[in-house]
Amino acid sequence: MTITQPRAASKRTSAAPTDLAARLIPDDELNPRSVAQVAALPSFAGKLEECARLVGAPYCEAPHDVQDALVLRRLQQIVNTVLLNPLWRERLHYYGVTSAPADLAEWERIPLSDKAVQRDMFMGPRAGMVVPIEHGGFEIVASGGTSDGLPLEIVYSLRELRDTYRISGAFMGAYQLSGYFRAPGPRWLYTTLADYQMWSSGTMVGGVLAAVPGVNYIGAGPVTAPVLEHMFSYPGAKALMGISAGIGYLAELGAGMPAHARESFRVAMYGSGLLPQTKREELHAVYPNVSILSYFAATQAECIGLQLDHEQPELAAVPGLHLVEIVDENGRAVAEGEEGELVVTRLHAHETPLLRLKLGDRMVRRSPLDGAGLRTGRFEFAGRSGDMLHLGDSQYSALLAQAALRVELLRATGIDLDRVALDVQFVNHRTAKALTVLVAADDAEGLAAQAAASLGRSGWRGVFAAALPRSLSLFNDREATPESIEASGYDFRLAFVPRASPEIERTPVGKVPLVRDRI
Repeated sequence: MTITQPRAASKRTSAAPTDLAARLIPDDELNPRSVAQVAALPSFAGKLEECARLVGAPYCEAPHDVQDALVLRRLQQIVNTVLLNPLWRERLHYYGVTSAPADLAEWERIPLSDKAVQRDMFMGPRAGMVVPIEHGGFEIVASGGTSDGLPLEIVYSLRELRDTYRISGAFMGAYQLSGYFRAPGPRWLYTTLADYQMWSSGTMVGGVLAAVPGVNYIGAGPVTAPVLEHMFSYPGAKALMGISAGIGYLAELGAGMPAHARESFRVAMYGSGLLPQTKREELHAVYPNVSILSYFAATQAECIGLQLDHEQPELAAVPGLHLVEIVDENGRAVAEGEEGELVVTRLHAHETPLLRLKLGDRMVRRSPLDGAGLRTGRFEFAGRSGDMLHLGDSQYSALLAQAALRVELLRATGIDLDRVALDVQFVNHRTAKALTVLVAADDAEGLAAQAAASLGRSGWRGVFAAALPRSLSLFNDREATPESIEASGYDFRLAFVPRASPEIERTPVGKVPLVRDRI
């Protein structure tokens, strides 16, 4: 669920949805008085099911004001719950939060959490757990620390984790995969995520996929070409979920596969981020019937957003799973069409709540789905929060810079980065004032020669000078001009390197960070 109403409208919720929410979460459950009472609270999943029964429609199709009222009631219950914990109570009191919020505007007074807060709350003594770890019935989920290199863990109640698998899986089956699994026969859903099951992607995403009704699930892990061919030889339609790099690699793995096996591949789902256009074209060349969709998740959330239509980039939240917020630097909701920080609060977390967690992603808030059928909030990926280029006193969006460079490079050389680039990485040597864009491509030498012939020895500076001013936000676009870029003292270069070049830094799981800062 995302916030679907402007803040000013949050107090205008009609009495009927508010009364319904109070009936579903009565006062004696809204404000638990002890840890033992928290451990015995009825599940929020049960509240969603009862809401669906009372409104006569699946919860995902309930009116937005009904969903909003119930989620607000649940948020109030969460705040009352965390105030039983000394560490959370100290944190919230410091920010002036001493009671449950009356509306979403008050909810936004609660401080944002980050990975440091998550570590303090759920690692070591795990002091942020409302119900202590000694109670039992929990699962520890780990992250590989791919963004900052430090280990990160989160704790889930097993009963609530299973509820969320069931809710997410049912949503995927009904609103995402049903449109692509129309052919009769068996349906297969694979994942190549995670070498070990403590890793979040191996447990949590796999838990969701295994809960999709009517599919046969296989948690394959990393696969070779013979293993992939064996799996794709099974009769029936296939869908596969993996990290972006792994999905891109499927074209190479399936090149020698029989036609009938390649034609049975219907859905490729890639993890957080973007899949380059070159990779998409390679996949379609090998698998003619495949549609490519985004599955957005994180260590702290098993299913944040799903792309429902391969022709529409928006991600849809799973109603009732998380509160998804897109906020400004003050933690307030941005307007539709505006970009902000992605913040999530897990709604199924009686024992182990984590409030308003920043995931490190930038999103654009989009209009919610409304009308007949599915009703939910939507948002669109805009890049990682750390994907910023610091050139002197100005900050440039690397994602926007990449798009602008593509336009300028195409104009000046005829080379289309969207078609040739397998991976792109900005390397910013801030002290030396040198910005290099590494582009992995199959014909690196030929592309380098083509660019050199078109641009000459000093041509890159002009390309960057034209592109970078367009990678500032609307409100900062006067900070830079081609002339100021020229005078910045920076040396600019774009270098084509071979596929899998060691010059491009990769994380232990094969992800390519868009920006690497070198002081």
